[in-house]
Parts: sequence; structure tokens; C-alpha cells
Amino acid sequence: MSRVLVLGAGFGGMELATLLSEAMGEEADVTLIDKGDSFVFGYSKFDVMFGGATLEAVRLPYRSFARPGVRLVQETITAIDPEARRVTTDQGVHSADFLVIALGTDFDIAATPGLAEHGHEFYSVPGANRLREVLPGFSKGPAIVGICGFPYKCPPAPSECALTLHHYLTERGVRDQCEITLVSPLSSPMPASADLSRALMEAFEAAGIRVLLSRTVMALEADRGTAVLDDGTELPCALFLGVPKHQAPEVVIDSGLTEGGWIPIDLSSMETSVPNVYAIGDVAKTGLPKAGSFAESQARAVASSILAKTRGGVPSPNTGTGSCLVEFGDGRLGWADLDFLTGPSLKSVYHAPSFEGRTHKEEFGTVRTARWFGR
Repeated sequence: MSRVLVLGAGFGGMELATLLSEAMGEEADVTLIDKGDSFVFGYSKFDVMFGGATLEAVRLPYRSFARPGVRLVQETITAIDPEARRVTTDQGVHSADFLVIALGTDFDIAATPGLAEHGHEFYSVPGANRLREVLPGFSKGPAIVGICGFPYKCPPAPSECALTLHHYLTERGVRDQCEITLVSPLSSPMPASADLSRALMEAFEAAGIRVLLSRTVMALEADRGTAVLDDGTELPCALFLGVPKHQAPEVVIDSGLTEGGWIPIDLSSMETSVPNVYAIGDVAKTGLPKAGSFAESQARAVASSILAKTRGGVPSPNTGTGSCLVEFGDGRLGWADLDFLTGPSLKSVYHAPSFEGRTHKEEFGTVRTARWFGR
């Protein structure tokens, strides 16, 4: 038996703990640490933000996560010692034979002057919940959905936000009094799928949404009522819905594992430069999209590596596979199934937006809710 310590109970952390439990049962000896008390699917933040659901309705309490051989504890991590594979929390000290860092990203709000005082971020659960109260008061003027740094997680989410805002304002009968602009540092809405990008651009045009690509929002200036872009352009702004600059959690940076702000890994095994220490999900420097389904494929590679080291055999490499689901705001959903690593080049399978596509999204959530929380 080997002790496994998993930091972070997001997509990657919960899937890894589940895989090890399935393989080893009570012998798994996995400790899963997260400072939060519940999990929320990323797409559920839009339901909360636009008034389609309450926060309580979309929360999945961690107390419902129960797998043989896995102990999930709610503690705040204060220090990580990779060489010793030892972690200090506000409750004590944990040591392990294998350490897996799956802590996701933090948001550097201060990196964008004016964002905290004059804008709103919709990427965190609290941010989305605050906007639930803010959006009903917006009925006139220019709105900007803007990205304040790169890389950021869930590449299509800003596009989803702009389209959903369009339909939300349309349903309220005030869309003709509002302007919507999407500002993105990407060269297209979804670089990994030309078909999905094309569908999004067509949807933007039909909705009258202005799109500025290869641009980043650098600051908000309330006295002038503008958002300032990296090329010096100033856009009038009455409502700013922002994607804050992302960074690795401070405790991860302090561990000495990061380079350029993220943890470099061997892309095949997800192992860091320190033996038996792994990083998966948004905190890892992979060059792949920062999204939950990709964290799951990375979790499978780590589980395989740990089992090979403890039980023998040949580990299965990270496949670099995942899906990007995209809401078009009008009830239609499209997606792309992506395969980055199993062939000589990226393979992208496009599923055009449709009302029937919602079944795929519902299935995505239902399968994981049942798998992790027994619902």
C-alpha cells in the first residue's frame, strides 16, 4: 500500500481519487484535500448568474463524496514541500508516498486596474452569484465581455457569456438599448475547432455582437467610463463582465514547482521534475485547454502511473482528450471532441449547435454527479 495525497477536489482530483478507489478499494489510502465544502460544475455558474437557478440548487456538497479508501477533508493548504511530499494545512500536516497537485487557478483581480472597483468577474462562484443581483439593473448602454489575461480556463466561456447576455436582454425587451462587445486575446473564439469558431462567429453576427480578437483588456477607467485594451483602444463601458488574469495559487508558487507561473510536467505521465509528485488540471503547464474534461484524462494517466509503480505493469500515457461544450444562449448547444496527443496532429470532431445537443450536456453532468456523489 502507498499513501496518495491529492490537493484539490475539482474534476481532476475527484476523478483521480475515484480511479484509485476503483482499482484498490479500501487499500487505496487516498487523502483528498479541498478548502471548499462543495463542487459546482463550471457551466452552472451561468445558470446562477442569469437567474436560471439558485446557488444552493447547483452545489454538490463534498460530504456526499464517499469512495472506499478515500478520505476527503476540508482544510486550507498553507505550505507544500514537494521533495518531502509533505503538505501543511490549517489543521495539521499530511505526508504521502505520492503527491498530486490539482489546485486549479486563482484570479489576480488586482492585475487589471479598476476591475475590482468598477467591473464584475463571472468566473468564480461568488462572482456569478453577485451578478445574479447586478444584471437585472442593467437596461441601457455598452456592455463588454472582456478577457484580462492569457491563459485562462474554459476557452469558450466568454463567448457563451456574450451570447447568453444577448438573449437575456432580448427576453427583458431592452436589447435594442444595449450594445455588446466581446474582447478576446485569442485569434478565434475556439482555436482548437475551426467549425465551432465559425458557428460562434455566425451567432455573434446574427446577435449583433461586436467581436475584437487578439486583444486583451488592460484596465477600467471609471471616470471616463471606458475599458482600455492592450493596443490603446478605449471602449465605452457601462457594464463590464470580465475574465480575470489567472495564476497558480500562491501556495503552489511558494513551493518552487512553477516556471513562468505554472507547473511544468512530463506531458505523458503528468509527473513533475520531483519524482512521485504530479500536477494535473489548470495548474499544470500542458499547452492544452484548461478545462475539466482534460483534467480527467490527465487523472487517468496519473492513476495509471501510480498503479504501475506500486503494482507493476506499463502505465498508460495521457491521451490529451476532452470536450468543449458551448452554449449558444438560445437553448442550442454545440461541442467539439478534441484529441491532442494520440495521433500525429490534433483531431477535432465537431457537433453543430442544436437543441438536441442539450441532452449531451445533461448526460455530461449526470454521469459525473452519479460517479462522484452517488446521485
